[in-house]
Amino acid sequence: MKLITFISCLLLGFAQFTPAQELGEQNLDSPKPNAMSNVWALTGEAGVTLGRTDYWNSKMNYIGKASLEYYFASTGAGNFGLRIFGESGFISGTGVSPWLQPTQEFSTKIEKYGGGVIYTVSLGDEIYPWVGVGAANLWFYPKDANGNKLPNYVAGNYYTHMLTYCGDAGVRMIVSKSISLNLTGGIVVGTKDWLDDIQSGSNNDMLYTITAGLSYYFGREQDSDRDGVPNSEDACANTPIGVAVDEFGCPIDTDKDGVADNLDKCADTPSGVAVDADGCPLDADGDGVADNLDKCANTPSGVAVDAVGCPVDSDGDGVADYLDKCSDTPSGAKVDENGCPLDADGDKVPDYLDKCPNTPKGVQVDAVGCPIKKETVIVIKETESLVLSGDTNFEFNKSKLLPSAYAALEGIVVTMKEHPKYKWEIGGHTDGIGSANYNKKLSKQRAQAIQDYLVSKGIAKSNLKIVGYGKENPIATNETVEGRSMNRRVEIKLISKGTK
Repeated sequence: MKLITFISCLLLGFAQFTPAQELGEQNLDSPKPNAMSNVWALTGEAGVTLGRTDYWNSKMNYIGKASLEYYFASTGAGNFGLRIFGESGFISGTGVSPWLQPTQEFSTKIEKYGGGVIYTVSLGDEIYPWVGVGAANLWFYPKDANGNKLPNYVAGNYYTHMLTYCGDAGVRMIVSKSISLNLTGGIVVGTKDWLDDIQSGSNNDMLYTITAGLSYYFGREQDSDRDGVPNSEDACANTPIGVAVDEFGCPIDTDKDGVADNLDKCADTPSGVAVDADGCPLDADGDGVADNLDKCANTPSGVAVDAVGCPVDSDGDGVADYLDKCSDTPSGAKVDENGCPLDADGDKVPDYLDKCPNTPKGVQVDAVGCPIKKETVIVIKETESLVLSGDTNFEFNKSKLLPSAYAALEGIVVTMKEHPKYKWEIGGHTDGIGSANYNKKLSKQRAQAIQDYLVSKGIAKSNLKIVGYGKENPIATNETVEGRSMNRRVEIKLISKGTK
């Protein structure tokens, strides 16, 4: 009867509260209330008892429990709480010395009401182990197997109630919005030794319980998106689970670009910069440089740009590489819209090299843009070698022959034709500037240009051997401008004689 009254009081209290928020799915690292903060729980369980009394054999019996718990606010994984509880059931035992008790089996009804503290901790989204301690007043009524009161109970040798100390431990598994399944183990230690109607020895009677049941959670204001901000204060009611929010329940936006941190792929965008849906600064021309840094906002697609978003201009002539048809223009040379050095008199010698800038149209010029004087063809003796300067006989840093080379080459053509069996070596040489591989390649290309010219004049290609020496055989120092100029050359020399 007492237990029924107790349960009725719990239900009356329960009616004063609203349903709880959904439990589970809490971020234990978040500085927000966890699932059990400010939550009430109404619990009902049933199970078995096992007494430890003066009877030799303990006999299993049953028990029912009800409790009301309140958990304080917590931002960690665990919560402390208070609880009141009531229990009703039986403990039983068999076998005892006839000198102590003639009855060989007892069954004592118990009713217990009390309170205590409880501590629960979250292990993930669904599992909540807990422990509790408390004290309770226990009423007990020892009888035999037939329901008859035992002798000391009949004689009134003790009060049928006493103070007890309780300890419990269990685990709760969340199965729905507000319901958990519970498994609990408990111990009750009495302050008297009369639970079995016998007082014997120095140890008081005690009992163990194992129960299972359900808890219903209620009382806390609803937080539909479980972000720790109640619905009444939540300005962003559908925040995804686990996303950090501000005091208004909205996802945090650290760089204030309008894209929440959980979606922001560029979390440190400078203040005031326009961003896309991923929170990254806009890049209208798609050159990889954000608009707020881009000094050339309309770069064509696919064009390589520098750090400020402008097309790369490798030779620094003011014409971007993708438009520059002369990408190796020397520094300071004036160029046209195609990035090529200006040639005002049209003699194919750019102005920056042209020492005769006003050459009449159609006049043949040398490497420095001056008209070529008529020269007598000089016949090269067979014991001599012909040295052609790379500066005046070839275009700058290229293997293309200039007209100034023709007069000298015509002289050796005469000798070669007079001695059609002779073998000649055409050796290209460079200065020491640049890599060995590049210089060998350029020197061989220049030797090849000489060979091609001689073959075009009727000299057998089989009589001509070309070699690119690169910078291997300097004839002057590479430390001075004059020395490097002397080293840039092509030598034509006799390497084998035959019969005329």
